[in-house]
Amino acid sequence: MKIYFMGSIRGGREDQKIYEKMIAHIKKYGHEVLTEHVADGKLKAYGEIGPSDKKIHDRDLEWLYESDAFIADMSQPSNGVGYEQRVAEERMMPNISLFRTRKGRRASPMIAGSDRLNVVEYRDLKEALKIIDGFLIGLKKLTD
Repeated sequence: MKIYFMGSIRGGREDQKIYEKMIAHIKKYGHEVLTEHVADGKLKAYGEIGPSDKKIHDRDLEWLYESDAFIADMSQPSNGVGYEQRVAEERMMPNISLFRTRKGRRASPMIAGSDRLNVVEYRDLKEALKIIDGFLIGLKKLTD
């Protein structure tokens, strides 16, 4: 199964280590993560060096349309993640959008209020990985 992982790049890289652990966890299930670069520690907030914004946009949309499901971590606000969630929402893709709870922070109502996006709050990485487990086990049951 192909999974599209969403996480902030140009919106801030504070959660890069979390993305790294989440993606490694998803791959333990044998899934291909098309956006594995989101977890790359060498990738800074200015984004990828080389491809134009247009090439990145087109490539990422191609990957999104090729994917069977998506997992987003929307704890770090990102225009790109919101855009990708909207495209995936229109496609009615199986999904989970994770939001780490912190004092004074709430998920955007444009995402949390959607009937087609499954927003789940988590407190720490351990809890997030359990949520991902439940999602991936549920996906397996849908495809068996």
